[in-house]
Amino acid sequence: MSAQPKNQLRVGRLVKAHGLKGALKLELYTDDPDGRFTPGASFTLQVPEQSEWHGKTVTVREFRWMNAQAVVFFEGVDDRNAADTLVRAILWIDEDEDAPAEDDAWYDHQLIGLDVVREGTVVGKVARVDHFPAQDLLIVAAGESEILVPFVKAIVPEVDLAAGRVIVTPPAGLFEELPDDPAPAASGDDASAEAPGTSA
Repeated sequence: MSAQPKNQLRVGRLVKAHGLKGALKLELYTDDPDGRFTPGASFTLQVPEQSEWHGKTVTVREFRWMNAQAVVFFEGVDDRNAADTLVRAILWIDEDEDAPAEDDAWYDHQLIGLDVVREGTVVGKVARVDHFPAQDLLIVAAGESEILVPFVKAIVPEVDLAAGRVIVTPPAGLFEELPDDPAPAASGDDASAEAPGTSA
């Protein structure tokens, strides 16, 4: 998979085929799905290089809600077999600089270079963003190391572009490379050497 241009925004992922007429269930990454998925809207596809859809776009034929689940139909995708070939594809749309910003949506170039702050201390900088079907990862440069931080609300609760930082609350072990762990205890041999006692 290739990195997306900085002027594109990820808006959804195709989860599974639905029915027999080419519909696909959609996992949304946009606050305005009804505005994004209008008939005629086109999306760039992020798919593996071996996919028949690699390098292609799809155009919305119809978007609807079914039992609170977003469902989309694309032009030229007319049956379940065709829909199955699009499962797990990620949808990207060109950035509209005149559109209002969406909550919890950022472009890669906005995140790269931000300080990464844990418990009030800067622990690194965002070096890049990697996109995967399951979730995005912030790649954090911390000294000579790169830390992979899942870009989810539980671990990255705040992105503050104005302050130039992201706040992280990582689980134990994620930043174990950083020099804030307690010093190792003295080994048993060292302890024995220092302990008072009599010779045999």
